[in-house]
Amino acid sequence: MKTYVIIPAAGAGTRFGSDTPKPLLLLKGKEVLIYSLEVFERCDLVEGVVVVAPPESVAEFDCVIKKYPFKKSIQVTAGGQSRYESVNNGLKLLNPNIDFVLIHDGARPLVSLKVIEEAIKTCYATQAVVVGVPLKPTIKRIDPKAKEIDATLDRTILWEAQTPQVFAYELLTQAHQQGAGLDVEITDDAFLVERYGAKIKMIEGEYRNVKITTPEDLKIAEALLS
Repeated sequence: MKTYVIIPAAGAGTRFGSDTPKPLLLLKGKEVLIYSLEVFERCDLVEGVVVVAPPESVAEFDCVIKKYPFKKSIQVTAGGQSRYESVNNGLKLLNPNIDFVLIHDGARPLVSLKVIEEAIKTCYATQAVVVGVPLKPTIKRIDPKAKEIDATLDRTILWEAQTPQVFAYELLTQAHQQGAGLDVEITDDAFLVERYGAKIKMIEGEYRNVKITTPEDLKIAEALLS
């Protein structure tokens, strides 16, 4: 069964406050994006990768990737104004004869081979898989205007969604087609598959699989690598 990876890496990164796209920031001397690409290179279950970059940075991403001796096919394409558009652009490059699509954030450098393989193998049976971790903190729901606590949520049923997320190719493409024109923020592809009506299996990932969103996250990733 053939699995291809789409890495959405076209986000503006406004919260980081850098002109450099987050996936190209240096993490202990190597670009953030390269860490996850190296893991996918080692994964025998993955056929190839599509990296979705900011339109103005496609050539830069391609140049950075070619500095490293990857053997698998890695294509770089331009993203859109939203995550939905970027993943959709990646889907357009895939051969429709593939079986599964794995989505992984371009700013999550510390994903492990074990988690990737478990997610793909679980998807063989379930058609849709999201990696996540149980929440540790106590979570309060607040009134957004008054900023007063409305309720304390039961954290035993709350998980933080991460990537990778893996879906049967046909299921994901149909969910994307149905999601066209939605007037809501689409924060991940599982949201579209949920709205499509499919059941999604959640499997436990790793807390070290952090997403680089702020400068503090980059320092955390550096510490974890050390």
